[in-house]
This record gives sequence, structure tokens and C-alpha cells, in this order.
Amino acid sequence: MLQLDFYGTLVAASLVLLLGRGLVTRVGFLRAYNIPEPVAGGLVVALVLLVLRGFDVEVRFDTSLQTPLMLAFFATIGLSADFASLKKGGRVVGVFILAVTGLLLVQNAMGIGLASLLGLDPLMGLLTGSVTLAGGHGTGAAWGATFSEKFGLASASELAMASATFGLVLGGLIGGPVARHLIKRVQVPGCVDQEKPRVPKGFEQPNKERSITPFSFIETLALIAVSLLAGTLLNEMLHGSAFELPTFVCVLFVGVLLRNGLSALGLYQVFEREVSVLGNVSLSLFLAIALMSLKLWDLAALALPIFIILAAQTLVMALFAIFVTFRVMGSNYDAAVLAAGHCGFGLGATPTAIANMQAVTQRYGPSQIAFLVVPMVGAFFIDIINVIVIKLYLALPFFAAA
Repeated sequence: MLQLDFYGTLVAASLVLLLGRGLVTRVGFLRAYNIPEPVAGGLVVALVLLVLRGFDVEVRFDTSLQTPLMLAFFATIGLSADFASLKKGGRVVGVFILAVTGLLLVQNAMGIGLASLLGLDPLMGLLTGSVTLAGGHGTGAAWGATFSEKFGLASASELAMASATFGLVLGGLIGGPVARHLIKRVQVPGCVDQEKPRVPKGFEQPNKERSITPFSFIETLALIAVSLLAGTLLNEMLHGSAFELPTFVCVLFVGVLLRNGLSALGLYQVFEREVSVLGNVSLSLFLAIALMSLKLWDLAALALPIFIILAAQTLVMALFAIFVTFRVMGSNYDAAVLAAGHCGFGLGATPTAIANMQAVTQRYGPSQIAFLVVPMVGAFFIDIINVIVIKLYLALPFFAAA
């Protein structure tokens, strides 16, 4: 077994990103279907490690940097959100929340229904529904323990981790193709002479050059550090209470308060170009570490019926994004980018959603409304709604009787 330390893991993650950039640049298929660079590079490395494991060679990474990178990314999302912009997106956010809620209900109905048809415990269907797909590894781990302790479901935690891994991989793979399919139906910004060209902001086009200075960079780094510290302390204060929230939500909330509080008091204006640079770096490294550390052999251990359920969930996610999300969000270019983002966190996680949208906007042009709505809903509202939906399903007669 080869154990890479902190520095070795950082080098490996950087190489994964360079590999992903090279693959997307040179492989027409990946470029045509808008596959995010961290996903392309990370999956190749994960597959290589899967093959090496067959020869009794295992490589392990130091993932201690993964959580701070994820929290830093969400801090930059909060620091990018000003109340004026949020007010503009109010109605759109509301409609998107309804679409997201609809998917959660469909995922659980699909999971429970297929599990029952295949002769499995309905709880397995719920676990392969919104618990792990929209909820991700964190929510899956929490509910997996509950299902084991309260309902006596064997290997619930292992199933949850494998299902969440499956969702993370597929969420990063189907978003680009779905957007490509939808964009064929709409006018892309800049293709119409009368329309003013859109100027990219924040996370929309990560490869666009931005002028920064060392001092402003340090100022932004300090804001991110404060968001991480205060968000972590807030999470500890709320732990065990009715208002308990995931750490990344607390960090994002603090970032929003910092951005708008300092601006309202006239003390400081956040430099969005530095925020976007640091946010994109954190996002890319986080995804690289997450994907290259995937234990794909856990997916191979899933029984065939579970694979059938998860494959069906992937198909449902793609169809829902095309026929529901795209249509209710306006059937335009922004709606296509939103659909790609929905695939990302509907199956995987918010960072995957952002990477999906970046792959699309980097090629076709900015979508400011998508980068306003998806981080807010994917990082905050979905966790709250998902808990409510899961508890509603657990209140059904055949679960209540268990």
C-alpha cells in the first residue's frame, strides 16, 4: 500500500486537474458534451487505481485538505451573494425550489417502488433516493446510521456511501450532455445581434483572466478565513438543536452576512474577482481530491438490484431536468444551464453542480441567474427540504409499522 501525505496528495490533485484539462482539450467527446475537467481527470485516476487494486496495489490519499477546500468554496459563494442580486432572483429561486422539491418526491417514490418490485426492503429504496443522491455522503451517513439503529437495516451505512459515490460520479457526467441537448433548442447569448453580450461574473467562466493584486488577494483570503472560523463556531453552537445545519451552510451564511454587512456599513466592498479566483481554485482542488479518492470497488460490491435502482434514478434525473426543470425555468439558455446544475446536485453535490455549469458557460457564454440560483438552493434550501421530504416518507404506513 502506498500512502501519500498532505504534500503528495496536493501534488496528485494538481496533476489530476492538469490531466483533466489536457483530456478535455484533446478529446472531442469530452469537450462536446461539456464534461468538467476535474471530473474527467479524477475519474481516469480512480479507474487506474481500481485496476491497480486488482494487482494488490492500493494508493491512499491524505484527504484532510478536502473539507477545508469545500468550506472555502462555500465561503466564496456566500461572499459573492449580495442582497440586491438575491432580490432580483427571488421569483426564479422560488420556482427552482419547487422543481427541486418535485425531484426529491420523484426520487423517493422511484426508489421505494423499484425496491418493492425487486423484493428489497423499501428502506433500501429510500436510501437510494433523495437520502444519498440529493443528500450526498454527509446526509447518507447520518440517515444510514438511523436506518440501522432504528429500523434494523443491515449494512445501511455502506449502502449509503456506495450510492452517494455513484451519484457523485453520474452527477458530474450527465449534466453536460443534458445541457448540450437543451442548448440546441435555444438562442445562445451573443448569437442575436440585438442582444447585448453578457459579461461573465464570478464563477461563470473560471478560465477567464482576472486582474488581482497581492493586497486585495490577502483581504479576500482573510474574509474566507473569518467565514470558516465563524461558520464552524456557529455550527457547534447549533449542534443538537432544532436549528442544526451542516457546517458548509453555516459558512455560506456567514459569508453572506460579511459581504452585505460590511457593504451596508460602508466599511468594505468585496472584490469579486479575487473571490472568484479563490473559489474556483478551492472548487477544482476539492473535486480533484474527491474524485481521485473514489473507491470505485465499493460500487462493484453493490448488488444488481441496487445498480438497477441507481441506473433508473440517473435516467429519471436526466428526464426530469429536460422535461421539467428546463421548461419551468423558462426554456431558454439560462434554463439549460440550470438543468445542468440540477443534474449535479440532484445526483451528487453542489460543487459538482457548479462544475457542470462552468463547463457549459465556459463554452457557450455566461449565465448569471444560474450561478445566483443554484448555489443558494443547492447549498442551503435543498438540505432543509430533503429532511422534510424524507420524514414525510418515513411517516408512510409501511415504514411507521416497522
